[in-house]
Amino acid sequence: MVSIKDVAKLSGVSVTTVSRVMNNRGYIGKATRQKVEDAMLQLNYQPNQIARALLKNQSSLLGVIIPDVSHPLFAELVNWIESYASEKNYKLLVCNSLNDKEKELHYISMLRQNRVDGIVMASHTLDVASYQDTGMPIVSFDRVLSSNIPYVASDNYKGGELATMHLIDRGCKKLLHISGPLEYELLANRRSDAFQLTCIRNDVEGDYVEGAHIKATFEDNWEFIDKNIGIQKLRAYDGVFCSNDIMAYTLYVYADKHSINVPEQLKIIGYDYHSFTRMLRSPALTTISQPIDAIGNSLCSTLIELIENPEAGKNKNVILDVELIQGETT
Repeated sequence: MVSIKDVAKLSGVSVTTVSRVMNNRGYIGKATRQKVEDAMLQLNYQPNQIARALLKNQSSLLGVIIPDVSHPLFAELVNWIESYASEKNYKLLVCNSLNDKEKELHYISMLRQNRVDGIVMASHTLDVASYQDTGMPIVSFDRVLSSNIPYVASDNYKGGELATMHLIDRGCKKLLHISGPLEYELLANRRSDAFQLTCIRNDVEGDYVEGAHIKATFEDNWEFIDKNIGIQKLRAYDGVFCSNDIMAYTLYVYADKHSINVPEQLKIIGYDYHSFTRMLRSPALTTISQPIDAIGNSLCSTLIELIENPEAGKNKNVILDVELIQGETT
């Protein structure tokens, strides 16, 4: 069996240098790195990852728990997390909780058993204590878990304010906000706060309906709109701010089906601007864009910093800017 000593001998460097090349630690000259990599390739050397993890007490594995891997926002988010992790020689274990508390608890336990170095937590069905008791580095997406667990989010309040002001500036007098579930203290709830305050400050009538769940399909969203709003109630509004783009698109189709002209009679704005939204051409949806690439990179880089330099990574919260994307629905 080929060992690290064989690689060092063939490449003409020390075992320490080979180790530094493999772990991407410290400065290594380009020529030296190339010699080591050529030797590894020539010898077909495969490092024993389990032994390395035990020796370093580090597995170079990151756990990511998301609520729904099929949702465009989270599919895109995982893509960017993986891209940054790969650059830093980390691999991902992705867990799909489907907003199920038992599954989320099971995945946290499984990730601990598999010795991941840390977790990106984007699914939030549990009480704060459940995350605090994991005993490993955690970075949260869109939720404040505690003062010593960093979070990354877009500027949800600004996003809600931009969306509401856009509808008001377009002449809307009676607004509706379809929010996300407000059961937990999620940073995304600041969109709803901004909507209500912006309506009050501009003396515009504003109502809200809670319940645009992330896992909802087009059919689920349609049923939600039909059951909780209905066509008669919808006709009373001239502007609607939806908490996500899938709900916004479903509402557009629902309105069109019931002969409500968008945007002449009803203006609709969403939130996210993920791959699904960017693909839409008829209509192009007016929405608030959150920088999913930057969010993914920040989640991953913050977690890696917390793993490799715990003191520096503490309390490193990141809030990223958002922007209005003008489409055809307002």
